[in-house]
Amino acid sequence: MNNSIALKSILTKEVQRFMRIWVQTLVPPAITISLYFVIFGSLIGSRIGEMGGFDYMSFIVPGLIMMSVITNSYSNVSSSFFSAKWQRNVEEMLVAPVPNWVIVAGYVGGGMCRGLLVGLIVTLVSLFFVDVQIHNVWVIIATVLLTSATFALGGLINAIFAGSFDDISIIPTFVLTPLTYLGGVFYSITLLPEFWQGVSQANPIVYMVNAFRYGFLGVSDVSLVTAFSVIGIFIIVLFTVAMTLINKGIGLRS
Repeated sequence: MNNSIALKSILTKEVQRFMRIWVQTLVPPAITISLYFVIFGSLIGSRIGEMGGFDYMSFIVPGLIMMSVITNSYSNVSSSFFSAKWQRNVEEMLVAPVPNWVIVAGYVGGGMCRGLLVGLIVTLVSLFFVDVQIHNVWVIIATVLLTSATFALGGLINAIFAGSFDDISIIPTFVLTPLTYLGGVFYSITLLPEFWQGVSQANPIVYMVNAFRYGFLGVSDVSLVTAFSVIGIFIIVLFTVAMTLINKGIGLRS
């Protein structure tokens, strides 16, 4: 009972945190994605024509939704947990009679809520530009939940290691953004030379975007089994790392 109360408290705090400043957390992704639709979809897409048997606008919609989910799930946890660490709130949670997995689950759950809410907003925005079709709703749900959990865990690990607010932006800028743009959001990896197709398979976002795209369009550059296996492995590894760091107090205890 105590664990469920603690989990609910952390989760509620996290949701209230980003909802309180919704103009900064929810509106910008909608505006940014609208610009993507106008520039890449309407202007450039009309010149490209079809991609994977679909018009270019329809092809990039799943990737743009997933990109929003990834960035917002990650940034919410990284900024929130580091703020709690900087303000010494984490130390209070660590000495409380609450298992560390509850702390991890609470922050990750908050990041997932923001990522999923932004993903829903971006999906609604996309309806103004393209007729969104759904091939398999269960694949869509499973992919977006697992992906948001993966990057929420990644944001938590980033926050644990970060020594200043500047460190929070290093991973998103130099790792997350390049991986996202090279993850098949705007193109099919089958268009790449064979060597670069092999290199792309080392990018986990490729599997997430393609599984998500399969849920909408029924096409994917990778098998669903492989995609979900990769995502599952990343969740297990990242959760294990996060728990190990918190259990040992690395980056948390001064």
